[in-house]
Amino acid sequence: MNNFIFENRTKVFFGKGCVNEYLECLSKGYGNTVMVAYGGGSIKRNGIYDEVINILKNSGKNIVEFPGIMSNPTYNKVLEGAKLVKNNKVDLILGIGGGSVMDCCKAISIASRYDGDLWKDFWERPGVFEFEPLPLGVIVTVAGTGSECNGGSVITNEELKVKTGRDYPQCNPKFALLDPTYTFSVPKRQMISGAFDTLSHIMEIYFSEPDESNVSDDISEALMRNVIKNLREAIKDPMNYTARSNLMWDATMAENRIIKLGKRTDFECHQIEHQLGAYTNCNHGEGLAVIHPIYYRHICEAGQLKFARFATEVWKIPNKDKTTLDLAIAGVEALEDFIKEIGLPTTLQELGIMSNIDLEEIARSCNIVKGSYKVMTPEEIYEILKECYE
Repeated sequence: MNNFIFENRTKVFFGKGCVNEYLECLSKGYGNTVMVAYGGGSIKRNGIYDEVINILKNSGKNIVEFPGIMSNPTYNKVLEGAKLVKNNKVDLILGIGGGSVMDCCKAISIASRYDGDLWKDFWERPGVFEFEPLPLGVIVTVAGTGSECNGGSVITNEELKVKTGRDYPQCNPKFALLDPTYTFSVPKRQMISGAFDTLSHIMEIYFSEPDESNVSDDISEALMRNVIKNLREAIKDPMNYTARSNLMWDATMAENRIIKLGKRTDFECHQIEHQLGAYTNCNHGEGLAVIHPIYYRHICEAGQLKFARFATEVWKIPNKDKTTLDLAIAGVEALEDFIKEIGLPTTLQELGIMSNIDLEEIARSCNIVKGSYKVMTPEEIYEILKECYE
């Protein structure tokens, strides 16, 4: 394995009833004023909002609300939240939702204590912390991104047409409350796309050097099998607590940095989807489902040993009478079949992207990562996007 340093500052409280059991005690350590941040209001319809607000009021907190965080949080929304924090002298941000809410809240936690150009100094390039971001706690209602256990924050700058993320350990939530029953009311489509995002995170880490035996790859294979099995179960029975709790913890394990230890990681597919999202505002998990098989066809020969292992260890494809490359291709085909099975889109047209979109401009705007088995060029990314369209 490669050398690494590991840190994770988030304390996780997992299981049915954890919010009611722990939130009051946790909130006592962070001053009197809490900003409750959330998305489009689904938490008001499913009862989570009332539960959280009652707990905070009973503990004597002053509550400031910050609703309306969108599925691809924008830089302007971050600045709006930071202004609200400063004006109300907020002591703790409490994000309730999925990855978009958590990502936006992390950026707000920096912006509320920084007077410079946040985008230029922390998103265009890696930032330097000479201060402590505002404390953040999260209550997860949508499983998928794993944002609850890292400092990652993906933000869209609409003016620049750039969607990008940074992962700062200083921005890790102080605590994360994960009650799998909170995910029961998530629409089926959102549940499936979130679970695929989890699978995508694991694959982006797995399909990279080193290729020799290592702990991280072994864990990744187990997690991928678990996501596949439990997503199938959750599709059959959305109220299956075992399946939903496994998917929730899979998401956390995929992005709490554990399986990245000793790995180079790829994440080119995420870079492509981020820019596709910046131009089209498409669903993140669905965009990944369209891009992954096409991208993997472009790189599987260069990484055929790992792709062959993916076929045998994750999809249980027999290796009898198959060359390594044949087995590698079979693994990609199994992934593609699974995407169709769970009902995710397989083309950009199915994703609702119009034919007049400038795919070449999107390709040119993509970041190029060095961890891929085959380092991309803007020209090859353009070819991938064209293949994704049909």
